[in-house]
Amino acid sequence: MPRPSTRLLSTDLITDAALALVDRHGDFTMPGLAERLAVRPSSLYNHVAGRAEIVELMRTRMMAGIEIPADSRDWSEAVSRIAQEYRRHYARHPRAIPLFTAHTVRSAVAFDMYNALATALSDGGFAPAEVLHAITAVDSFVLGSALDLAAPEQVWASADEANDAMRAALETSGAGRADAAFEFGLAVLIAGLQARSPLS
Repeated sequence: MPRPSTRLLSTDLITDAALALVDRHGDFTMPGLAERLAVRPSSLYNHVAGRAEIVELMRTRMMAGIEIPADSRDWSEAVSRIAQEYRRHYARHPRAIPLFTAHTVRSAVAFDMYNALATALSDGGFAPAEVLHAITAVDSFVLGSALDLAAPEQVWASADEANDAMRAALETSGAGRADAAFEFGLAVLIAGLQARSPLS
């Protein structure tokens, strides 16, 4: 029987299928992925080493388009712009975020962004341990904000348990809440970093 003219599988097809499953179910299994691709599970291992590699392929896919600013006026502007890009890309597949946080980052594309953050924070005068703390804080905030985009339109019920202050806050909620909250939180985070910078 002649060999087919095109390959039935590739890492791109596997990544596409895994992301589709995660978008729908919040996770994927190797048997479920093989079923979606109409192949045997053993066929997947001709292209990937296993589940962890697929998670990194998805991470790479989602971070590949992040633009690293090369024209920022100062370090804090660079951090802010990276955070905005980071959230924009992860917001496309928010249900993948728990998978990523459960796996060690190995993707070269991901390290391009983290390297840029580390450089910007170092330029801000932060010591190495503070750079790591700041990157972790940015990571946590951005990933949480991306997850928030997948939240229901009404995040909090107008319940009797809400006090007057909370009810007043809930009355302001509407379209664009998640984006407005991200911009507010990012401004607070950047202001906090600027206040702690030895160069301030």
